[in-house]
Amino acid sequence: MESILRGCLQGKALTRREAVSLSAVRGEELAALLAAASELRDRYKGKTVTFSPKIFIPLTNLCRDFCGYCTFRKAPDEPGAKTMTFDEVLRVVRHGKLLGCTEVLFSLGDKPEAIYPEMRHFLKQIGFRRTLDYLYDACKLVLEETELLPHSNPGLMGRKDLERLKHVNISLGLMLENISERLMLASGPHFDAQDKKPALRLKTIEEAGRLRIPFTTGLLIGIGENWDERIDSLFAIRELHQRYGHIQEVIIQNFRAKPEIPMRDHPEPSLEEMLKTIALARLILGGDMNIQAPPNLTPESYQLYLHAGINDWGGVSPLTPDYINPEAPWPALLALSKKTAEAGFVLKPRLAIYPEFIFQGEKFIPPSLLPYVERLCGADGLVRGQLFQESMVSESQGEEG
Repeated sequence: MESILRGCLQGKALTRREAVSLSAVRGEELAALLAAASELRDRYKGKTVTFSPKIFIPLTNLCRDFCGYCTFRKAPDEPGAKTMTFDEVLRVVRHGKLLGCTEVLFSLGDKPEAIYPEMRHFLKQIGFRRTLDYLYDACKLVLEETELLPHSNPGLMGRKDLERLKHVNISLGLMLENISERLMLASGPHFDAQDKKPALRLKTIEEAGRLRIPFTTGLLIGIGENWDERIDSLFAIRELHQRYGHIQEVIIQNFRAKPEIPMRDHPEPSLEEMLKTIALARLILGGDMNIQAPPNLTPESYQLYLHAGINDWGGVSPLTPDYINPEAPWPALLALSKKTAEAGFVLKPRLAIYPEFIFQGEKFIPPSLLPYVERLCGADGLVRGQLFQESMVSESQGEEG
């Protein structure tokens, strides 16, 4: 194991066989694995840990998939079913802008019009045929009216939609979750979710690479996969990034059991599993990759992720909840900054596109979007000026009040 870890720190690419052997470590060997991942992160990323001050827009929670762990999706007749109007979107985004947010995260169900006449009727009434067309106009409106940067996660996308959305989104995303076809078998988490077919998701990520779209993807940990499948998923991401260079961040997200989901009795992944997966992701994907884990899903011990190799907390909103995990509130920015500092790091806000992609200019950013990015970012490619500090002051005054 020492030889494998030493090789990683010397720039050698981790092999699948080596990764599988590392996945079995425990105790002192696990501590050595985490230490190596942290050292590799430090060499490439230094002591800065970033987050994106975002506004979470659940454009529609109607969806044609039925994943075993999801509380976000709704049928039209269910309580809480909602498709936002453009006016509602703008109202929330304008409020978020006042709080210093720079990212507008659009999350939505995958092609709900395919199974719900109600969605088809809604779209037809306002002149659209597909949800992706509605998303395009929503992103365009936000961009032009507020100058904040949209980042959309609309599920599977073909080349034409990716190319179109690229011009109104600074980045796009699609969680791979896992590459295993086994998870689509009866009783598996993806059995009734046709859009979770790994080959289709990999195709979307690859098309984004061909189009030079800065892209977010990642793994969902603890939904029934084994270590081999986690490692295979990370290697699939590595292969696509080596080919196209477009994956700007990889999320390692832990499954959370909820009383209203089919997987309510499924065990959640342990903290050790998460730490080990993060460390393996760092060693497999290398020091250059941005690796994040959501702090709100492990509120008691998220700071330990910093000792496994992450360099980013993902999107954190001072305004809107995590609509995917509504039971898990975001940490306050003051608390997040404090815990990050206690671990020896400095917390800084970033845009929905990372500095290394900003610095490549028009290779990854359409010329029409460059002015929006330049208005928001400083010379270091992170959020310009005092937006973050102003948000912290406002939050502090709110607590004192």
